[in-house]
Amino acid sequence: MEIEIIISLVVFAFFAGAIDAAVGGGGLIQIPAIMGSLPHLQPATVFGTNKLASIFGTASAAFSYLRQVKLPWLLMGIIAACSFISSFIGAASVTLIPVEILKPFVLVMLIVIAIYTLMKKQFGQVHREQKLNRKMLILAALGSLAIGFYDGIFGPGTGSFFIFFFIRYLNVDFLHASALSKIANFTTNLAALSFFIPSGNVLFMVGAMMALANICGSLLGVRLAFKYGSGFIRILFLILVSLLICRMAYQMFILA
Repeated sequence: MEIEIIISLVVFAFFAGAIDAAVGGGGLIQIPAIMGSLPHLQPATVFGTNKLASIFGTASAAFSYLRQVKLPWLLMGIIAACSFISSFIGAASVTLIPVEILKPFVLVMLIVIAIYTLMKKQFGQVHREQKLNRKMLILAALGSLAIGFYDGIFGPGTGSFFIFFFIRYLNVDFLHASALSKIANFTTNLAALSFFIPSGNVLFMVGAMMALANICGSLLGVRLAFKYGSGFIRILFLILVSLLICRMAYQMFILA
């Protein structure tokens, strides 16, 4: 592999890790970078290599958040378990549900999320300490099951969906929602890799190099998140969701 390709993949992985640590969506940067640098790869190998790089950055970000943000262990355990199980099922069901059916629904949901977040200025700005109750745990489980399944079967916007759900239904701010989303994303990535690795769809050397850069980027992303707070994450969140909307609309209406 040429040194220019290695450098470009490492640079893209670094920035992907930084963005992903704050608001998710690192795949928007990392997947096109892999596809552009290694055009001969099959899509499954691209996704598998991306997941290998991402899981280390996500784990690093989750660990950094947990050192500074107080989150209930029971809540995190339920979110992690439900996300893993449903993502695994989603990956196994990939051939049963055509992606084309999901795209219009996902596009509409992203638009609704963007408008809701933009209109509600205080959305995700206040963290409310609450005692865990049955309703909260059930909501966390249902949301994690639904979004985890979506990540396994399709994927784009998973981090945004997790963050929006945690803010809207668990009454946390963007900072705490980002922390919870990292835990959920780590388990969905782990579930995906349990499919990609046995099937031989991972380039380990490429993934390892990108993983190191992804970790460094994630450390920067977490530092920025804590330094500038929920208001900063909210702006990044809106930018990311807008990019997702443009990307999906382009794929559906221009490339179709």
